[in-house]
Amino acid sequence: MRALQAFEAFGRLGSATAAAAELGVTVGAISQQLRKVEAEVGLRLVARKGKSISLTTRGRQYHDDITAAFDALRAAQSKIERTRSDTTLTISCLPSLASKWIGAQLFDWQSAHPTATVRLIGDDTEPRFGADEVDFRLSYGAMITRFDHRTELFADWVVPACSPSLLARLRLQTPADILDAPLLGIEWAREQGAAPGWHDWAAHIGAAHRKAAGEVAFSMSSAAIDAAINGRGFVLAQLSMANEDIAMGRLVVPFDIRLKLSQSYALAWDPAALEKPFGAELRSWIQSISRRQKAISTPRD
Repeated sequence: MRALQAFEAFGRLGSATAAAAELGVTVGAISQQLRKVEAEVGLRLVARKGKSISLTTRGRQYHDDITAAFDALRAAQSKIERTRSDTTLTISCLPSLASKWIGAQLFDWQSAHPTATVRLIGDDTEPRFGADEVDFRLSYGAMITRFDHRTELFADWVVPACSPSLLARLRLQTPADILDAPLLGIEWAREQGAAPGWHDWAAHIGAAHRKAAGEVAFSMSSAAIDAAINGRGFVLAQLSMANEDIAMGRLVVPFDIRLKLSQSYALAWDPAALEKPFGAELRSWIQSISRRQKAISTPRD
């Protein structure tokens, strides 16, 4: 391997001097290793003319064949060095979950771990641990099953909510009256499954629902919640994402009738993340706030 390494460096850099400098050996040692390679393959790979040496035609062909293997070895070495030196913890999660759930709470964890560096990425695409620079992934439903290391976090619930200003303009007497108000829809990507819709909530309360003309639907739960805060209509708000807005009075819930999402949120992780400083602590913290969220979202009997 040492002889092949010298041969690869010589062919890539074009001189024995440059190869010797890269590998930290003498020029004489490079020449000796080149002869070892030739003796091993039984072919002349290097043309020598005085003090000048270059690859022969067969030498160039052989060098091309082994280059990919050495490129892969260098890439692996670079990757492991980045892993060893990089103390940043990167969390990838669905955009709405990033902006409306974990984002604000992450400041609490950061203040308790002031020397830790955390990156939060909102992304619908599931990452590839090892290839992408991601340590943890928060996702929903079956999407998470592609990861080997994962755990279920919590099942969320939705509740009808609107702005105080909209509620003041309406004369709601029963839960069914909400269905006559402006309604905001949520339509997730197909791979995430269907979000609970107004027809589901209407069936749950035993009322009829006819989709109104001109109803606005959003692909992101967070965008629908923001529209409701701005007085645009009622939204079936996920409690994990609307907790703070309800607590601060930006949203109100006139009738606390909840529907459970069909699937749960889950956490996946790259095992290498747990070897980083604060990696195990961050995973435990995500699990702890998930237990708290489960207690908040689940209806009380």
